[in-house]
Amino acid sequence: MAKYLLLKHYRGAPAAVNDVPMDQWTPEEVSAHLKYMDDFAKRLERDGEYVGGVALSPEGTFVRYDGEGRPPVTDGPFAETKDLIAGWMVIDVDSYERAVELAGELSAAPGAGGKPIHEWLELRPFLADHADTTE
Repeated sequence: MAKYLLLKHYRGAPAAVNDVPMDQWTPEEVSAHLKYMDDFAKRLERDGEYVGGVALSPEGTFVRYDGEGRPPVTDGPFAETKDLIAGWMVIDVDSYERAVELAGELSAAPGAGGKPIHEWLELRPFLADHADTTE
């Protein structure tokens, strides 16, 4: 088994096919999207392929160590960053091909108008499992 991180981006990835920002969706469209994500995770959990996942707030702060006896340096939030992460899911699957298959399925979560988003998801192997991947 190999672990992979699936990252959903608020922005920074190539544009989705159904590229309507979530803040412009109806409450029903948001609910349908969240239900799809939840059902997907539950199925993977049942199949033994789900490790964990969570949606993230768009707010955040960068923190850096600034030397012994000094408080950490903070700056942010960086809402303008191109790599703002919307959420993540960790899967544990038999192969890179299975990870790609699941990422493709998750990409089809419904969005505006109930149509699949076809969003780009970032698929990253855990470093310890990297030797088992192909690109």
